[in-house]
Amino acid sequence: MTTTVVLASGNAGKLREFGQLLAPLGMEVRPQADFAVQEVEETGLTFVENALLKAREASRVSGLPALADDSGLAVDALQGRPGIYSARFSGEPKDDARNNACLLESLVDVPSPQRTARYWCVLVLLRHAEDPVPLIVQQSWEGEILTEPRGAGGFGYDPLFWVPECGKTAAALSADEKNRLSHRGRALQALLAQLDGESLRP
Repeated sequence: MTTTVVLASGNAGKLREFGQLLAPLGMEVRPQADFAVQEVEETGLTFVENALLKAREASRVSGLPALADDSGLAVDALQGRPGIYSARFSGEPKDDARNNACLLESLVDVPSPQRTARYWCVLVLLRHAEDPVPLIVQQSWEGEILTEPRGAGGFGYDPLFWVPECGKTAAALSADEKNRLSHRGRALQALLAQLDGESLRP
């Protein structure tokens, strides 16, 4: 039997990635827009707080288990910025190309050895809106920020995020490679290990 899980996001890239990873486990991931869930204001100061806010709202409105991630890029030379503000680094409305340009401008005088960074992902899974023990995991993905974009895939900062172990950017990885290596893929594997066959039905 297929279990429907609401993804507390309208991001098409995240929906695609989560859908690919969860489909083999009998889980159908549907976007919150299918249930008329509105985006909540991300008032938290950490990835965990914001993920919880999003998951609770999606589960409350839909009446279904909800999965939320809050993720972002932390650049060492920028003291961890853009961090929780990654999606809106260049302001509203959210725009990947403008965010990438803003990041490059912020690092214009930073030499290559000091352009280290990591993606962070926090995943929260709620069985129901009042779940007192949500499943929470977090994982990171180490890399460096290039001086110009490379690769046509991915989303967000992927064209600038160089993965040394692969010799290419996150935007140049295949879907399988990215699912295996990325912060989001690793977080999902950690979440599945916590589930360990547990039913998601409220």
